[in-house]
Amino acid sequence: MIRVIRSIDEMKQWCREQTGDGCSLGFVPTMGALHAGHRSLLERARSENDRAAASIFVNPTQYDDPEDLENYPRTFDADVEMLESAGIDALFFPSDDSIYPTDYRYRVTENQESELLEGAHRNGHFDGVLTIVLKLLLITRPTRAYFGEKDWQQYILVRDMVKAFFLDTEIIGCPTVREADGLALSSRNVHLDPEQRKIAPRFHSILSSGAEPGEQRRQLEAAGFEVDYVEKRWGRVLGAVRLGETRLIDNVPL
Repeated sequence: MIRVIRSIDEMKQWCREQTGDGCSLGFVPTMGALHAGHRSLLERARSENDRAAASIFVNPTQYDDPEDLENYPRTFDADVEMLESAGIDALFFPSDDSIYPTDYRYRVTENQESELLEGAHRNGHFDGVLTIVLKLLLITRPTRAYFGEKDWQQYILVRDMVKAFFLDTEIIGCPTVREADGLALSSRNVHLDPEQRKIAPRFHSILSSGAEPGEQRRQLEAAGFEVDYVEKRWGRVLGAVRLGETRLIDNVPL
């Protein structure tokens, strides 16, 4: 039976107890609405460590659109079922007030890579991401923390932040999990209507085509996407597009 912990002090104590005898702790931070992509992270954390924990926290500080925050799916009961079936020992499920006791006066800012791509299109997004990740890592002090490679820019920034602040946690990137037609799994996919869902796999196929970013942008627009960006960076081709009100991101290795 998974242990659900809401208190920060209680979570700190639980983590200390798990690692006090030299055992390793794997940690998967999430915002809930868990799917098979999250499950791959959870199972890896379980298999590579003596203990495994996860968090569910829909982080308000990483949203620049209040409506987007409001519409994020909350599926707590189903999430707990997945966590239990994946063998996770504890779930950290804090309140907004406990995570931000001084509101948002103190935050982490990275002033180079975070201003590109997602950062250029989502004002303040990575300040919120890095701030919440740092808080969660300081609370849990895990041996390893697991992040999906679909959010490649986020993975790079978190990895480098951990190095910059001399944290002992190892940041593990896990491959993107996809539908059979290539669409990257995302909690946002539920917002695609049937026609959009038919178009959506073209995003990955075009990014994987080997064409130059300018040509990929043209092909995506012709397929019905509104394109935020397609760029080569960090050994990847990264893209962000919109289908109606739904925003999708993806990346493939060069």
